[in-house]
Amino acid sequence: MEKTSGQFEAIIGICRNIFIRKMKDYGSAWRILRTASLTDQIYIKANRIRSIEEKGTQKINEGIRPEFIGIVNYSVIALIQLELGSDEEIEMSMEQAVKLFDKHIYSSKALMEDKNHDYGEAWRNMRISSLTDIILMKLLRIKQIENHEGKTFVSEGVDANYADIINYSVFALIMLDEEANRKK
Repeated sequence: MEKTSGQFEAIIGICRNIFIRKMKDYGSAWRILRTASLTDQIYIKANRIRSIEEKGTQKINEGIRPEFIGIVNYSVIALIQLELGSDEEIEMSMEQAVKLFDKHIYSSKALMEDKNHDYGEAWRNMRISSLTDIILMKLLRIKQIENHEGKTFVSEGVDANYADIINYSVFALIMLDEEANRKK
């Protein structure tokens, strides 16, 4: 499991770097988005991944790896928005945004480590396409919860589903990296 933790850190570093670069380009314009809009944005990315997986081809020259990175980052943004609300001040400093990014990404990593311990790294025997399907299922669950104004009877909340989406996306990115390394 130490290998997974190190691989997870490497992926988080890539995602964090892209988050920071996009903050430099666009600032915190994402603060205007409601969580339902973020859910839909993540859904679009996950659905594109599934479409590419099923068709085996793509017309836009951007593979599934950037889409999984986008899913990670938008899921972290969704967790930030859940914490702060979308009606707060839209402008956010780079320092505050990165601090919140780190808080939520490392909270998701802690969840991954706990689940990984209990499940014995079962994800390593899964297909990336299965991870994509689980992400899509989690998004549909989030949409249902959002449609019920955040109320659940026995299920995890929206935040737990976003954290799971982060972890499944990181697993997919780890698997994509391992596959690319095997081909070298």
